[in-house]
Amino acid sequence: MKLLSPAISSLARMRLWRIEGWKNNPADAQREVLQDLVTSAQNTEFGRKYHFSELFNIRSFKQTVPIHEYEDMKPYIQRTMKGEQNIIWNTPVYWFAKSSGTTSDKSKFIPVTDESLEDCHYKAAKDVLTFYYQFNPDSDLLTGKGLVLGGSHTINPLNQEAQYGDLSAVLLQNSPFWGHWLRTPDLSIALMDEWESKIELLAQSTIKENVTSISGVPTWTLVLFRRILEITGKSCVAEVWPHLELYMHGGVSFTPYKEQFQKLIGKPIHYLEMYNASEGFFAAQDVPGEEGMLLFVDHGIFMEFMPIEEYGKPHPQTIGLGEVELGKNYALVISTNGGLWRYLVGDTIQFTSLTPFKIKVSGRLKHYINAFGEEVIVDNTDKAVAIACEKTGAVVNDYTAAPVYFSEGSNGAHEWLVEFEKEPDNMENFIATLDTALKNINSDYEAKRHKDIALRMPLLRSLRKGIFNTWLKSKGKLGGQHKVPRLSNDRKHLEEILAIATQ
Repeated sequence: MKLLSPAISSLARMRLWRIEGWKNNPADAQREVLQDLVTSAQNTEFGRKYHFSELFNIRSFKQTVPIHEYEDMKPYIQRTMKGEQNIIWNTPVYWFAKSSGTTSDKSKFIPVTDESLEDCHYKAAKDVLTFYYQFNPDSDLLTGKGLVLGGSHTINPLNQEAQYGDLSAVLLQNSPFWGHWLRTPDLSIALMDEWESKIELLAQSTIKENVTSISGVPTWTLVLFRRILEITGKSCVAEVWPHLELYMHGGVSFTPYKEQFQKLIGKPIHYLEMYNASEGFFAAQDVPGEEGMLLFVDHGIFMEFMPIEEYGKPHPQTIGLGEVELGKNYALVISTNGGLWRYLVGDTIQFTSLTPFKIKVSGRLKHYINAFGEEVIVDNTDKAVAIACEKTGAVVNDYTAAPVYFSEGSNGAHEWLVEFEKEPDNMENFIATLDTALKNINSDYEAKRHKDIALRMPLLRSLRKGIFNTWLKSKGKLGGQHKVPRLSNDRKHLEEILAIATQ
């Protein structure tokens, strides 16, 4: 297989000229994408409703088509799931990516078309491979197997032709036959939906494979690593998979987990961040070690950016790439070749570069704490946790936080529930370091903490291992891309977790 490495490397890098084309002309690429989308869908029910045949530029598109959240698109999607076609897209839709929101018990079903598979998800995956080989031309990545910690797969009972599963399951089921040669585990294991048994079978079935890359959510990847080390008695993952060279991650910030990965793997490897959601593959890290992911502007998705202060207004305004600013939070609004139209994804992003356009995910529209005007977002707390861990020697597996509101006897605070892999020697020092880091990162938080006038010192409860997973399991959200909400103004989930912890 090593003889194939130079050929694979050359083929991957041949794509560079295509990438450079849209990377250097992003506005032109986006205009072409929108024109293709509107033209393709003009005779659908949705296209006729909003007169797509009469829309000839971005301005008229934005003036005519309102912004949609999932509940707005849901009636169209439900009809499509029952077998009606030509509703939101002009080719048949037989696949749906099931995506559970962490702030709701309800599942979302995102349509996945042939076009979104080929021209978005798979095209972007090839571009990611190109990025990697550009900086690692002698890589043996594809001479081994990629371990994929994917989701589950279930047949949709509403329509014999339509099927659904987590995005990773949909991608696995539709990948070309040769793709199965390059990945592990077996499809029957990869698509299991009972995660406790799945981790065990994943560990047992992949130990003897030549794993060169791993992709998955950090929390479950760490669980797998620890189980593999228990089974093998090895001191680090590199002793089990000596040719492991790449970990691809997304879904949550990798900042709080990187130290654990480095320790458990036991040798330097490459890390690559991707922004691949059920709705589309939006961006990926193109330069190793450089903050920000290159925005994919030529992959069947037209993007708009809503300043977060516009969220909740009757007619929220969005801007295009030519107007975005560095470091400002925007909600991502997309129109896709999967049949989503001016759809509010729910993620917030920040631009880290304007030439070319690079972004980072800063949080969720509904995942923040702003109970006292402190405007704390997930990006802030992830960084603060990483700093506190570095300075105190602690290792954090997961956390969540919510406000404690004013009472007669005291002012407000943030209450943190933290599951440590390794507790700090001094918990008070950890809390103080976390608090100081947040002050340094967020000036609004610092102002509210001044002399404890609005916010007093954070409250922190250390939870025994497994509590967060128990809560997720109680919600039917154990495994895959499901995760504990980092931040919320609502204390409901925090109280539920505390109730489990005190049982």
